[in-house]
Amino acid sequence: MTTDQPEHRTADGPEIGMTALAGLHRVAIMTVESPNLIWRPLTVSDGAAMADLLNAIDAEDHVWGQYTAEDAAEELNSPVDDLPTSTLAVFDGATMLGFSAVHYKPTAAIVHRVQAAGAVRPTHRRQGLGTKLMQHGLATAEALHALHHPTLHLVVEAIYGEHVHGAVALYRAAGMTATKRGRHMRHPLGTALPHAPVPDGLRIEGYTAETDEEFRAVRNEAVQDDLGRSQLSAEEWKVWAVNANFRPELSFLLRDVETGTAAGVLLVVSWEADTLATGIRDAYFRVIATRPAYQERGVAQALISHTLRAAQNQGYGRASLRVDADSSSKEFGVYESAGFVTQDTQVHYCIEL
Repeated sequence: MTTDQPEHRTADGPEIGMTALAGLHRVAIMTVESPNLIWRPLTVSDGAAMADLLNAIDAEDHVWGQYTAEDAAEELNSPVDDLPTSTLAVFDGATMLGFSAVHYKPTAAIVHRVQAAGAVRPTHRRQGLGTKLMQHGLATAEALHALHHPTLHLVVEAIYGEHVHGAVALYRAAGMTATKRGRHMRHPLGTALPHAPVPDGLRIEGYTAETDEEFRAVRNEAVQDDLGRSQLSAEEWKVWAVNANFRPELSFLLRDVETGTAAGVLLVVSWEADTLATGIRDAYFRVIATRPAYQERGVAQALISHTLRAAQNQGYGRASLRVDADSSSKEFGVYESAGFVTQDTQVHYCIEL
């Protein structure tokens, strides 16, 4: 069992997980051909402009939460992304109107899944910006694929809320089709919390710097048979999981007492910008993973129960997670039984190139 889907910032890998490439409004008169627009790759110094853009989009689409300039700069400064070759942004003066960012998988087998992410400011939608950014994303995905994994099968993927009809229309126009849905689930914490005991023969431990590599190893082993998720290198792990928003005091590991093996992990992140915007501290379950040898023993249930109680005791107002699962799946049932309820859904759109 594994859940490590994006909340509103990074997907499975150090990715800016935004894909609102089209929209429903037209306010400004700028078009893609306007000579006043500046098109260039993103740079690390664009953190403030990026955060302003993303916050404007979230106010309209309610898809990923709020950003600080530091949050955006941290993602732009990812050591596994090359901004000059994988990104494109459009500016009107100092204001960022939209961007495209493509993220290839450093490690892949059989299928190379590349994520094409992007966003357009609500006041500048339906003017051709999203189409140009989408074209950049698809072309760049092919170029990065040819450079890094030319012998594998290429699939380009984009993810966004299914309620944003403009984005859905743009994906379809680009030849992309919906392949699966992901659920954003929340637990209010104020209600009764589940009680799932630690399975016999296991003990619970808090995260430490010394166990960090075990957290990564459990996560990687749990997804090894999932073609939709890739193995994370130590460098990627630091960007995606144990970054500035990581909450070690809410991250736990279950260990086999007899063998010393890490059986399962749960890792939490939380964004201060969201807390400031909503007044609610949210404990986002970035990773819930169980080693295959320990499946069906209640590992995930015990970790979830323990972490929910720890979050409540530490003053968090809610917990949340994302899962690629339908309502009939066992994984969804585990979260629902723990008290999580579906907040909204995201659709994964793909195209084979």
